[in-house]
Amino acid sequence: MSIGPMDFVFPAELAEAFESELAAWDAADGTERLWNRDASLWTGRDEANWLAWLDVAERQLSDPARFPRFAAEVKARAFEDIVLLGMGGSSLCPEVLSFTFGRRAGFPRFSILDSTDPEQVLALDRRIDIAKTLFFVSSKSGSTLEPNVFFAYFFDRARQELGDAAGSHFIAITDPGSKMEKAAEQNGFWKTFYGEPKIGGRFSALSDFGMVPLAAMGVDVADFLLRSRSMAKECRLPGGQNPGVQLGVALGTAWKMGRDKLTIINEKGILDLGAWMEQLVAESTGKHGKAIIPVDREPLITPENYGADRVFAYIALEGETAFADDVAAIEAAGHPVIRITLRERMDLGQEFFRWEIATAVAGALMGINPFDQPDVEASKIETRKLTDEFEQTGELPAETARIADGGISLFCDDANAAALGLDETTSLNEALRRHLGRISAGDYFAVLAYLNMNAENETKLQEIRGSVLSRFGSATCLGFGPRFLHSTGQAYKGGANNGVFVQVTCDDAEDLAVPGQKYSFGIVKSAQARGDLDVLFERGRRAIRLHIAGDVSEALKRIGNIASGAE
Repeated sequence: MSIGPMDFVFPAELAEAFESELAAWDAADGTERLWNRDASLWTGRDEANWLAWLDVAERQLSDPARFPRFAAEVKARAFEDIVLLGMGGSSLCPEVLSFTFGRRAGFPRFSILDSTDPEQVLALDRRIDIAKTLFFVSSKSGSTLEPNVFFAYFFDRARQELGDAAGSHFIAITDPGSKMEKAAEQNGFWKTFYGEPKIGGRFSALSDFGMVPLAAMGVDVADFLLRSRSMAKECRLPGGQNPGVQLGVALGTAWKMGRDKLTIINEKGILDLGAWMEQLVAESTGKHGKAIIPVDREPLITPENYGADRVFAYIALEGETAFADDVAAIEAAGHPVIRITLRERMDLGQEFFRWEIATAVAGALMGINPFDQPDVEASKIETRKLTDEFEQTGELPAETARIADGGISLFCDDANAAALGLDETTSLNEALRRHLGRISAGDYFAVLAYLNMNAENETKLQEIRGSVLSRFGSATCLGFGPRFLHSTGQAYKGGANNGVFVQVTCDDAEDLAVPGQKYSFGIVKSAQARGDLDVLFERGRRAIRLHIAGDVSEALKRIGNIASGAE
C-alpha cells in the first residue's frame, strides 16, 4: 500500500541545515538505533522501555478477526450511543477517529467526555439514554482523576436505570493489573481490553486504546492497520527515504534554528488530527526548558506578519484545497512549510505512525527523553492537595482577587502583580493591556479556558486569540481545561519560558456531585485550574487568571474588546 506524498518548501538556510542534519542522522545509524531501541539515541535513561509502539500494528494484525468480531457484538446490542470516558492519550485518538469517520450506518453515535466542567457533564447526560448507551472507561493506570470521576458518576447513573445490569453497559480499556482492571472485575463490566505497559498514552493510537473504539464505530480496523503497517515499513529505511525520520529531522532542525512554533493547518476532512498532534508534540518535546509549541486552529493572517519562529505543517486529504492558496502565500513569503497529503481517510493511521516516529526523532535532535512527562505530574500533585483539603475541611483555601471589576476578577501571584504594577487603582482593562504588552518577539500567547467546551465559548475565545495575533503577531494557542493539562500543559510548564498565559475560569451555574466523594465536579475543576496556575507561577511564567462570576458570554465579549484594543 502506498503512502501519501510529503514535501518540504524551506528557505535556503533551513534547507541546507536540514540536509546536513539528515546526513548526520544516517552517519550515526539513527534509524537502526531507533528500531533497535537504543536509549543512547536520546538521554540513555529509560527510553528503551517505551518503544513497543514501533511494531504494535504488526501485533494487532496477528489476530485480524478480533476487531470485526467485537464490532459485530456492539452492533448486535443495538446501542444508540457510545460514550468514551477518558483524558489525554486515552481520549484524543478516539476523538480524532470519531470526527474523521463520522457515524457509520447501523452503529451507535460516538461521543467523548474529557471535561470536568459540570455543565458539560450534565449536557452529555441529558442528551443520551443511559439504558441504550455503552460506556468505555479508558485509562492506562486506572488512577487518573478525570476518568475515575466520570466513571463514578455514570456508573451511578447506570445503576439507577439498569440496576444490577449496569456493568454490562461498561467496557474498560486499561493496562494489565491497573486499578481500572480491578474496578471492571468488581462491577461486572461487559469486557476489558488491555493496553501495553511499554507504550505511553500519547503513542497508543494503534494499540487497543485507539483501535477498540475504532472497531465500535464500525470501521474496518484490519484495513486501517495494514495501511499503518505500510508506513512503519517505510520508516525503517535510511533517512533520505524515510518519511518519519525526514519529518522529525525537519522539526528538530527548525527548532535548533529558533523555529519552535509548529503551526498546524489542516483541511476540513482531517481537521481534528491537530488535537492529537498537539499532545504528541507538546508533551513529548516540552521539558527541561525546551519545547516545540504546536499551534492548532489559529486564524490565518497576512503571511508577512508571521514571525521567524514558525514552521508550518499543512495536512490535507487528496482533493481538498480550501487553504491551498493561503499556504502558497505563506511559502511565497519565505516561511518553511511541510506539505502532507493523505490519499483517503483510512490512511489516518499512517499519519499517526509518521508523527510518532517524527516526534521521537525530533526529541533525539533536541537531546531530551520524548517519552516522559515530568511536569504533568506537578499539576496533578497540586490538584490532589486541593481536593484533599476540600475532603478534610469542606472548602478550598481562600484566595483574594487583585482586581474585581464588573463580574470579572483578576488573580495572580506577587511576582506577576509586581511586574504588572498592580495596585488598588489599577483597572481590569489596564491590567490586561499591561499583561498583553509583555508579549515580545519569539513569545506565544495561550488562553487556558476552564469553561464548557461548547461552540459559543470556543468562538469567543478564538476571537480573543485572533485579536492578540493581529495586534502582536505572536503565535497563539487555545486550550480547554482540564484536557490541555494532559497535552500542551506539559510544554507550557516544562518548556522554554516564552509563553504569556491568560487562564479563564467561571462560576458554575449548576454543580454536580461526584458519587462517593465530598467534592463535586465544580470543585474538581476549580482545584485543577488553581493547581495549574500555581505551577505556572512556580515556574516563573507570565500568567494571570480571569474569573467570571456572571454571564460568561458577556464577560468573554468584554475580554475580547480589551484584547483587541476596542476598550
